[in-house]
Amino acid sequence: MTFTQLEYIIALDTYRHFTQAAEHCHVTQPTLSMQIQKLEEELGLTIFDRSKQPVVPTEPGFEIIAQARYILQHRDMLEDTVQQRKGLLTGELRIGIIPTLAPYLLPLFIQAFAERYPQVKMTVSELTTDLIVRHLQEGSIDAGILVTPLHHKGIKEHPLFYEELLAYVSKQNALFKKSYVLAKDIDPNKLWLLEEGHCFRSQIENLCELRKKSIKGSHFDYETGSIETLRRLVGLNDGITILPELATLDMPPEQMQLIRQFKKPVPVREVSVVVQRDFVKKRLIDALKQEIISNIPEKIKMNRPANLVPLFE
Repeated sequence: MTFTQLEYIIALDTYRHFTQAAEHCHVTQPTLSMQIQKLEEELGLTIFDRSKQPVVPTEPGFEIIAQARYILQHRDMLEDTVQQRKGLLTGELRIGIIPTLAPYLLPLFIQAFAERYPQVKMTVSELTTDLIVRHLQEGSIDAGILVTPLHHKGIKEHPLFYEELLAYVSKQNALFKKSYVLAKDIDPNKLWLLEEGHCFRSQIENLCELRKKSIKGSHFDYETGSIETLRRLVGLNDGITILPELATLDMPPEQMQLIRQFKKPVPVREVSVVVQRDFVKKRLIDALKQEIISNIPEKIKMNRPANLVPLFE
């Protein structure tokens, strides 16, 4: 039995597909299959039921995979302890980040982190909140950067900063003439939203009470998967969308003219690093948090959660 074999069965349990698991482990599919078969022969037990598609663990397989996760987790803890004693910060940090943060937050700290910690390999994946939580539970990522609070058992949240929510209003929209916006002023028929599955969409629905309005017969029909697409659509049509503060940092003056703040208390979203409660790589996570906080704009550092918009209701 080897650590590599344990990593392979965890990958196959995660992806439930031999080819995808092999790609994740950077090996060929025959290599992964052969090593898993060798482990099964050594244990005298079948770990996966290959007759089903997708493949699933057998009853004893579930127990073996759980023990494999436990073993590898404590291996990582031992390695982290050794590195700490040596005064080094090395290893791999696997991060999931939600799409409404990735294009705006990553450029602020990635380069600085790489220069400060050249011996750390960082792997970043854009994932929805649900997928980040699932990958954390499966151990396929070490941390997530997303919007909280999640109120999810087993997930530990480390708030980083609070980001204001801002209205982006077409010149053709009635709200363009106002200096400040109230959530109740927003016509849901004019509001452009992210598609289902994005936590930012649920926050805007809560902020604008769209669920209540939709019951009364209003509709919000325009959906897309990109904040940048929403912004462009609003610029060309009579509409409005809500943008997170980081998305406005590099806007040219002509686009900033379309920005309207909400009346105080300004709604904000909480951005956090999240980990499993029994997580390892604590020093790497601490370094990540410190680098993010050091590189965000001072204005955002000063925001407070006076009007925190919930993710869920």
